[in-house]
Amino acid sequence: MADVAFIASHFTRTPDFPKKGINFLDFTPILRSPVGFEALITHLTHHILTTHKGVAPDVIVGLDARGFLFGPILALRLGAAFVPVRKGGKLPGAVEVVKYEKEYGFDEFEMQAGAVKPGQKVIVVDDLIATGGSASAAGQLVKKSGGETIEYVFIVGLPFLKGHEKLDAPAYSVVQEDD
Repeated sequence: MADVAFIASHFTRTPDFPKKGINFLDFTPILRSPVGFEALITHLTHHILTTHKGVAPDVIVGLDARGFLFGPILALRLGAAFVPVRKGGKLPGAVEVVKYEKEYGFDEFEMQAGAVKPGQKVIVVDDLIATGGSASAAGQLVKKSGGETIEYVFIVGLPFLKGHEKLDAPAYSVVQEDD
């Protein structure tokens, strides 16, 4: 697919980051290219519209912090609300909280209570799916709120880590990495 190759051409690799032995694929350089970023947003919008014909999402949930870079734009394009999922202690007011296991320990995510209404269809977005802990936690927050996650959408997927197997809905990644 030509647009995927064009999108991926904007990514950079950083060896031994965040720790030795990891070959980090960084999507953020695409943010410096208006045409590249537009291609990414258009690709994601097209994927969602064609995958969910007749079942438009009511809410796009973006994960702290990179999901905030493209989640609101997708929500705007799709006519959906945007709801941020933040790390613990970052949101004011009443919140729903889920603790989850990360690659290097434990953390917690929170979402403002009532931000997702019962019955709403939700797409969870983030830059990367690795082991699936943070995405799964976001899905649990959606479920606690009475919403239904219809898909998880990522810019980069690492299928060899099997994170998608922890999710309660299908997952899509623009770029799949094997190492």
